Amino acid sequence: MSSDKSHVAVTVPETGGCANNPFLQQFQVAIAIGFYALCSSTMLVVNKLAVHFLPAPAVVLFFQLFASTFTVFALDSAGVIKSERLQWEKVKPYLLVSTVFLAAIFTNMKTLQYANVETFIVFRSSSPILISVLDYTFLGRELPSLRSWFSLVALLVGAVAYVLYDADFEVRAYVWVALWFGAFAVDQIYIKFVCDTVPMTSWGRVYYTNLLSLIPVTILGILFGEYTVITNFVWTQPSAFALLASCACGVGMSYSAFWLRSLVSATSFTVVGILCKIATVIVNLLIWDKHATPAGLVALSICLAAGSVYQQAPLREVSKSSSG
Repeated sequence: MSSDKSHVAVTVPETGGCANNPFLQQFQVAIAIGFYALCSSTMLVVNKLAVHFLPAPAVVLFFQLFASTFTVFALDSAGVIKSERLQWEKVKPYLLVSTVFLAAIFTNMKTLQYANVETFIVFRSSSPILISVLDYTFLGRELPSLRSWFSLVALLVGAVAYVLYDADFEVRAYVWVALWFGAFAVDQIYIKFVCDTVPMTSWGRVYYTNLLSLIPVTILGILFGEYTVITNFVWTQPSAFALLASCACGVGMSYSAFWLRSLVSATSFTVVGILCKIATVIVNLLIWDKHATPAGLVALSICLAAGSVYQQAPLREVSKSSSG
């Protein structure tokens, strides 16, 4: 009953002086959600623009990772922010963090290269089905309630309906979506686990993850032959602006994502990300001509509505202690 009020639960908060004040904790969560929502709702469209002008996702991603790494290093050196320097005991868990982080982002950008934004969003909306099971298996939460299972089934129905009515169905695009789906699931669970078990500032997490991803993304670019794209590419003002905008959004997205992960559970983080996509759909309808069909948009709306009523399951330990 009281669980109806706990759509977003604080887990291991990076609260600073707010630790003993529940109101300030919730206020901090609200600010983190707002910041993440702003970054998330724009990042997908900005990335779409970037790979539209520069059809080399690994190259775009390299610039984003480098921009985030350099920004953290420069601001930390100037004393503006606090970030941990490289230490082997922290590098070890973040090697896998950077791997799954890079896999999720790269497959995301490959999806955007070959499909419309709605295609990606609808599969993103279906992800809590798997995340909730992984939350139960690895992070000690209860399985979803009946209400939440209804929400997850509605998400799946909407996703299937979208695939059936999508005017831009492309097998290659959906293969990339499937690869992204698996990488994203591991990303959500493992990064939350590391955030809970390896004490660091959010800026430190941004620095470690982006820095350790630079070499793998360079290798990806070589394997996919993107060096030929960049060597023959003719820069224009719109393409340069799109790339710079994606780098700026990348810095904000990296920080806001790690900040929010430190404050809420993995499933809550996933659901918040889905709700952010409502703004993405609105922006996408305004600027692109490669949209879903009307029936596909109805299916997309079903997914978003279903995702908005998903309710986070409590921790099993909390459930047991409160059952007496």
